[in-house]
Amino acid sequence: MKKYINKLFILGSLLFLGASCESESAQVTNLKTVNFPSQVVASSNTIVLTEDNSDDNAILLSWPKVTFPIDAPVTYALQFDLIGDTGGNNTWPKAKRVEVGEDVLSKSLIGRDLNKIATDLGLEPGIAGKIVVRVEAIMDRKIYSDFITLTITPYEKSVVFGEIYMPGSYQGWAIETAAALTAIQKGIYQGYMTVPVGAGPGFKFNTARNWAQFYGAGDTNFDLKNMSDTDFSLPGSGSYQIKVNLNTSKWSFAPYAWGIVGPASATADQTAGDTNYGWNHSVPMSYDHETKTWKVTADLLPGALKFRLNDNWDVNYGPADPSTNTINKDNGGAYTINEAGTYEITYTINEVDPATTGYPATATCTIVKK
Repeated sequence: MKKYINKLFILGSLLFLGASCESESAQVTNLKTVNFPSQVVASSNTIVLTEDNSDDNAILLSWPKVTFPIDAPVTYALQFDLIGDTGGNNTWPKAKRVEVGEDVLSKSLIGRDLNKIATDLGLEPGIAGKIVVRVEAIMDRKIYSDFITLTITPYEKSVVFGEIYMPGSYQGWAIETAAALTAIQKGIYQGYMTVPVGAGPGFKFNTARNWAQFYGAGDTNFDLKNMSDTDFSLPGSGSYQIKVNLNTSKWSFAPYAWGIVGPASATADQTAGDTNYGWNHSVPMSYDHETKTWKVTADLLPGALKFRLNDNWDVNYGPADPSTNTINKDNGGAYTINEAGTYEITYTINEVDPATTGYPATATCTIVKK
């Protein structure tokens, strides 16, 4: 018996040593040095940006593939910073990061985006300044390329004023109360509106609150034609973000609605079937274009309530202090509805140009039991 026990002990030891060697081999493989095989290349290292070319490609950055010991997708990103922030113990502290994607080896930036990066880093408009850029590669670890230097002359974005107006079936074609679209760039206007259920889809764009000069549809629904009798049209009821570009004589729309979300916004039947229904489904609000306020009257249950955009969590607001009407972007807090009943809820946000300036840090709301 002792002989067999000894044999089993020896066999177990060999298996343990084999497993240890395999583990150690894998660890050695994972710790192999990984580097960028060559430098990042820019289509130009000296760039003068202007507002007139802000929508054009300003730079193309490309880099070689990085090979890690493990065969898996590599995620790349760009980092921009000032050259003075690249040394010492706290390197790249203010870096502006631009996601690129998995196994993508180049990235173009339009003038507007590069201008924002440069000015955010402190470069003065109209004066050539230097920033640096490097590539980040992530798989089982993060590694970085050597940086290259770019000389950028940014521009100062013009302050634009003015409005155009959108009379249509949704509000009885009254130019005096038509939704206003505000200038966000030279010749580009943006606004919001809601087509009620049962309202017609037709509308025009007027340059003033009169009918002296207006635009209707041209060759297509999205082409502006001066003094055209053909109405533009939307798909139907719902809320929309509208953009008009007088520089290109085009307009566009996107479904767009703020909504309430949380257990308080679900009905009893919905909650019984899905305990997370209130968090997974927003109740859309309608836009009052005259007061520039989002509104909804809804039957609420006791529970939590927040605000989010387009029925997802990419942009959402909650209260840091539920005793106030001010709500904060990406705040985890929620209002507590203590008593079931019918409530009128309003939501007001100052969106200047979400596509370029993002959403503001705060918005306001009211929640009033009827």
